[in-house]
Amino acid sequence: MQLSHRFDISRNMDQSAALAALSALGQDTRLQAFRLLVKAGDEGMPAGEIAARLAVPANTLSTHLRIVEQAGLLRSQREGRVIRYFADFTGMRDLLAFLMEDCCGGRPELCAPVIEAVTCRC
Repeated sequence: MQLSHRFDISRNMDQSAALAALSALGQDTRLQAFRLLVKAGDEGMPAGEIAARLAVPANTLSTHLRIVEQAGLLRSQREGRVIRYFADFTGMRDLLAFLMEDCCGGRPELCAPVIEAVTCRC
């Protein structure tokens, strides 16, 4: 089944990087911010807008975003006085690939529902 090889495109994450990514997402505000940025797609979002949407003080959000960025799941870009954040889809893909590397004990048909669930429908 061809779907099983979709996640084989990247082997760029090791266990310590996966642990850092999972740890970064293991906190409510950071997970909400990451999901918000995934929804924003290629446009990303200014830090102030993320803070407003999540009702989090800007300095607190900055700390959270830095942790997720250091874990390889976000990237940022300065635009004058504003910092715009983006979900790093390569980092997200690498984490999913790491988690599913040995999926289903050689039975790719068991992985198909998981792969279908994470496939973008945009």
